[in-house]
Amino acid sequence: MPRDTTTGRELDTPYAALLEDSAEDLYEHAPCGYLSTLPDGTIIKVNETLLAWTGHRREDLISRLRLQDLLSAGDRMLYETHIAPLLQMQSEVQVAVDLRRTDGSQLPALINTVLKRNDAGEPVLIRTTVVDATDRRVYERELLRARHVAEASEARARALAQTLQESFIPPAPPEIPGLDVAATYRPAGQGDEVGGDFYDVFETGRGEWVIVLGDVCGKGVEAAKVTALARYTIRTAAMQTRQPSAVVTTLNQALLNQHIDRFLTVVYARVQRNPRGECSVTIASAGHPLPLRATPDGRVETIGRPGTLLGVVAAPELHDTVIELAPADVVVFHTDGVTEARREQEFFGDVRLRRLLVSYRDENAANIAGRIVDEALDFQSGIPRDDIAVVVLKVPEGNA
Repeated sequence: MPRDTTTGRELDTPYAALLEDSAEDLYEHAPCGYLSTLPDGTIIKVNETLLAWTGHRREDLISRLRLQDLLSAGDRMLYETHIAPLLQMQSEVQVAVDLRRTDGSQLPALINTVLKRNDAGEPVLIRTTVVDATDRRVYERELLRARHVAEASEARARALAQTLQESFIPPAPPEIPGLDVAATYRPAGQGDEVGGDFYDVFETGRGEWVIVLGDVCGKGVEAAKVTALARYTIRTAAMQTRQPSAVVTTLNQALLNQHIDRFLTVVYARVQRNPRGECSVTIASAGHPLPLRATPDGRVETIGRPGTLLGVVAAPELHDTVIELAPADVVVFHTDGVTEARREQEFFGDVRLRRLLVSYRDENAANIAGRIVDEALDFQSGIPRDDIAVVVLKVPEGNA
């Protein structure tokens, strides 16, 4: 058994192997590449590991090539314009590069380059450690590919959400003869998820129109299913009965029959105009914020009576309320994304909405709807936490 030459004691085999290992062998066959260069990059020393990785012969490198000559075309430019100047300033640089092999392939590598100076501060030697980064490059490429796939999937999801939402939100409400009607919608957040708010305006007979706003609990595909069911159930029921509460009751029964575990709020209004030009509105609300009516003298009031939200009980409490509209009256239907818009602990609120109506009641329906949405967005720094839907009905002056 080998002995320690200093103490004369016998050594265990592992320690004996260390004594037999040489510094030169450690350098030549280290698990990383080593090379030394002059300040201009000329190679003066290189270990066997780096030679084996790149396929070069020692005699072809020493005093014949520079470190930058071993780099890919792009990395040679990087060395001249960034690595070399940085090395002069901070004496050490770590960077990822590609080394050229003799067979034309490239070796992804991480290099750690250190500049040595003499006592006068002049650069005399550059030592570089090279680590094989092939596995890391594969991992990075997989991450990049996964990112591209995720981005593409996200883009498709946004497009799908937009398509679905557009199927629930008419591009523009139809014209109602003798009345001014406008609507606007703003999805929550970045608009990349299908929301639960919807509105519709459609004709049910000569001189009769329906305005409906709804809000399904939640978002996403499941909420979209309920929204689609609600919108088309309402359109079908509206052709069978003129009573708003009866239409809403039919919708409630449809939700229960489908065993849907999401509730829905809705406000339904039948708008009628007689040959004399007089306008009346019959409203039924099921758990939804009641519409607001602004009159020319500056008064703002809620219209309709609260009712039970839908999809919960078999016999919701619903009421039909009839109001007569006068010239210059404005009726605003909205979802809770307006009044429940939040800035820290403060809500936009009903009072602020009423003040808006007083300020802008003289404008047309489109401007009023736009003002409401803009103010609600500004209140939340432009990023709504909930969907916002607004429909405005205005009786032009001198219309009676």
